Amino acid sequence: MQRIRAVLRAALNDALDAGLIEHNPAARVRMEPERRRRPIVWTEERERAFRAAYGRQLKGLPPGGRGDRVFLTWRSVDLRPAPVMIWSPVQTGRFLDHAARHRLAVLYELIVATGIRRGEACGLPWAAVDLDAAEMHVGSERVQVGWQVVEVDPKSEAGQRTIALDARTVAALRAHRKRQMEDRLAWGEAWADSGLVFAREDGSPLHPDYVTDTFERLAFAAGLPPIRLHDLRHGWASYALAAGVDIKIVQERLGHSTSKLTRDTYTTVLDDVARSAAEAVAAMIPRRRVQ
Repeated sequence: MQRIRAVLRAALNDALDAGLIEHNPAARVRMEPERRRRPIVWTEERERAFRAAYGRQLKGLPPGGRGDRVFLTWRSVDLRPAPVMIWSPVQTGRFLDHAARHRLAVLYELIVATGIRRGEACGLPWAAVDLDAAEMHVGSERVQVGWQVVEVDPKSEAGQRTIALDARTVAALRAHRKRQMEDRLAWGEAWADSGLVFAREDGSPLHPDYVTDTFERLAFAAGLPPIRLHDLRHGWASYALAAGVDIKIVQERLGHSTSKLTRDTYTTVLDDVARSAAEAVAAMIPRRRVQ
């Protein structure tokens, strides 16, 4: 609703400048300020509560033709403690281990390791990746509009960025490129040379919705609590800050124009980090032992 109002207000401002109207009625509309949804971690306690609610939902399903209904029940937003959930580092590792043999495994590894968006991963060309220098440049996205897929520029100038890659991700990308070259030889003249890092078996571009659906089904099969694919991005920011990475670096890696947006939207506090902080503060206060 906030975005709708902003677009309407901008359009009416243009009409005002053109002399078509005498005042902008949208400028007088008052709305509640937007509340950014901070991510919440899937702790063991939250996961137990989810499993209990999930089990009750499954009992209510008709005995015949359960099929996809079990998966859709697991994916239901209503069963989650909050709309935006992230896995713990251990849970994320479990997902990557389970997905390791899937064709899209390296795509998910890259999102986990860098925090890039789904569209940025789907639109990443090999020409923008320098494995020798261990870095990649993000300069465009393949996004879904309805069902159609279009290539667009990043949301802001900050979205145009170069991201350093860790050694494990570089090794995974090298192995992925080798497999892709094998696919190219196998398809011969039928190969669709999209030039993209992540593509279908014949080299043609991936549909973003397929990437999301595959992620959710892999997470379901791995026995993990549900999160959205975009929540891997939230997770990366949380892990980075927990590891002591400066907020400015996190902001630049995510492609945000300000660090305030990064703090307000893409950060949360992992439980073990919160406990460590609490103990550190308590240890600073001298106390006389009370028998």
